[in-house]
Amino acid sequence: MSTRLSLSVALLLLFVASSAVLAKDESSTWEGLELKPTQGLDLVYVRPEATLKGYTQVALDERIEVAFDKNWDPNADVRGTSGRPSADDIQQIKNEMASEFRKVFAEELTKGGYAVVGKLGEHTLRVSAGLAEVHINAPDRMQAGRSTTYTMESGRMTLAMELRDDPTGQLLARIVDEKTGSNTGQLQVTNSVTNSADFRRAVRSWAQRLVKALDQVNRKA
Repeated sequence: MSTRLSLSVALLLLFVASSAVLAKDESSTWEGLELKPTQGLDLVYVRPEATLKGYTQVALDERIEVAFDKNWDPNADVRGTSGRPSADDIQQIKNEMASEFRKVFAEELTKGGYAVVGKLGEHTLRVSAGLAEVHINAPDRMQAGRSTTYTMESGRMTLAMELRDDPTGQLLARIVDEKTGSNTGQLQVTNSVTNSADFRRAVRSWAQRLVKALDQVNRKA
């Protein structure tokens, strides 16, 4: 099941990455799911009459897909060669983003009272997630001697997430939402530390939205 869901999310990421105008020209349906306008999220599609009621634990997929924006140039915001990321650096960024995503997401679910499990269960909601159109300004390797880069914001990324009933595998909902890093309107130093802070803040907000949705139907809020 894990391989099948990973493939599903990979296809979802491909769809998101190739549909930059989706949020401006959204369809009312998506493979049997219906668009449900939701404040604070770009696109939420749900199965008619589906509910999150009764789910007390969450199975978060081990594999978190990460796909950079096809137009992202990791060297565009770097001054000098010392901070220029290599192919290995870029892959490391992907690995760290995936690992941190899962860590922060699990922390928020646990804090909200929902156990994060790794096996099938009758009251288990399966979450498959990925990040598309990732654009990181001023990525660096925190090496001595690298030049400082000044940018307006730390980047952007789009969440692509599927919610499924774990025992049956039935697709319940899909969420697509873009988050942009902090933008004060003024030039500021941007590096791997500030990038990471913005990244964790975005992931935490998505996890908290899921916890809130579960709480609402399970009468915890």
